[in-house]
Amino acid sequence: QVQLVESGGGLVQAGGSLRLSCAASGSIFAITAMGWFRQLPGKQRELVAAARSGGPTDYGDSVKGRFTLSRDGAKNTVHLQMNSLNPEDTAIYYCNANVLSFTDLRPTEYWGQGTQVTVSS
Repeated sequence: QVQLVESGGGLVQAGGSLRLSCAASGSIFAITAMGWFRQLPGKQRELVAAARSGGPTDYGDSVKGRFTLSRDGAKNTVHLQMNSLNPEDTAIYYCNANVLSFTDLRPTEYWGQGTQVTVSS
């Protein structure tokens, strides 16, 4: 069993910052990729920031220069530092990870439940 637990969402004023965290737990052999996606109201889910282990981070165009992804491999955790937030960033943010587990040594994609980020004007 693998779980992704998200934290850090909430309400913030435009121009402010939030830091999201996602911790993966369970029977994890390796995490090959981990990051964040978001779903804006009425829109499909889109890339925010994600990286393969040992590889560069891919950022969505709309967040480049404002958001930063970091990973704590020892804790199987990623963080998303979100600065200069604007109302257009309002969305449900979902943690995503590709995981190899001891119980099933196949790459499997997992999603968190999502955490709401609301940016007020």
